[in-house]
Amino acid sequence: MSESRNDKLAGKVAIVTGATQGLGADIARALAQDGAHVLIVGRGAQAGRDVAASIGPRARFVETDITDDAQLDRLIDLARETHGGIDFIVNNACSYDDAGIASTREQWHRLLDVNLVSAAMLVQKAAPYLREQAVIVNLGSTGGKFGAAGRALYPASKAAMLQFTRNLAMEFGPRGIRAVSVSPAWTWSPSLETLAGGSIETADRVGKRLHPLGRVGRGEEVARVVAFACSADASWITGVDLPVDGGFSTLGPDQGVSPRAWFASSQ
Repeated sequence: MSESRNDKLAGKVAIVTGATQGLGADIARALAQDGAHVLIVGRGAQAGRDVAASIGPRARFVETDITDDAQLDRLIDLARETHGGIDFIVNNACSYDDAGIASTREQWHRLLDVNLVSAAMLVQKAAPYLREQAVIVNLGSTGGKFGAAGRALYPASKAAMLQFTRNLAMEFGPRGIRAVSVSPAWTWSPSLETLAGGSIETADRVGKRLHPLGRVGRGEEVARVVAFACSADASWITGVDLPVDGGFSTLGPDQGVSPRAWFASSQ
C-alpha cells in the first residue's frame, strides 16, 4: 500500500490512462499519495488490479480500451456516478509501434488513435463533468521536440500532444481549468528496461552522455511533477510544457561539449 505524503489533492478525482504499468502506475501512485482518488485505466486486467491493490483504497482499476468510445463513455459515467465529477485527467496511454517512414497507413492510424485521438475523445467526453480548477495533463516527450532518424509516428504524436495542450488551455481557461504537458526524456520504464536488458545501471551508463544529470529518469520523478501540476501550487501555470528530462533539452548537437574537446577527441 502506498504511503501517504500529504493531502494536497484530498477529495479530488483523477483518471490516469495507461496506468497498469510503468510511468502511468507511478503517476497514479503519486496522485493517491497526495490524497486523490484515482481511476486506473488500461486493458491489462490482472496488472491493473495489482497496481490498484498496491496503492490501496484510493485506487480503483477500470478496464478500458480507450480507442472504444463506448468504453470511454462507461468510464466517464463511472467517475460521475461514483464521485460526482472529475478533477484531473492524465493522458498517459501510449503506443510505441513506429517503423519510421516505412510505417504503414494502418500503423499511423493505430498509433495516432492511441496516442492522440483517444486522449482528445476522453477530454471531450469528460468536459461536461470537469470541476472548476480541474487540470488536464498530457504526457509529451523530448521525442516530440527534436528530430530522430528511424522514427516518425511516435514523435509526431507527441508533438501533436504539445500543441493539443496549448489549445486546451485556451479552450478551458475561461472555466478556470488548466492544461499542461509534461515531457520526460529517457525514463526507466518497461520499454527502456527492454532496451537495457533489464539493467538500470546499463540504462544510466548509456543515458549519461545525453542527460546532464548523468543518468536516466525514474518514473516517480516524472510522477511527482504531474502531481505538482495538478495541485494548487501550480494554479497559475497553463498551456505550457514542463520538461522533466535531466537537462536533455538543454543540449545541442555538441552535447554540451566545447568545439575544442570535439576536435581533440577526433585526433
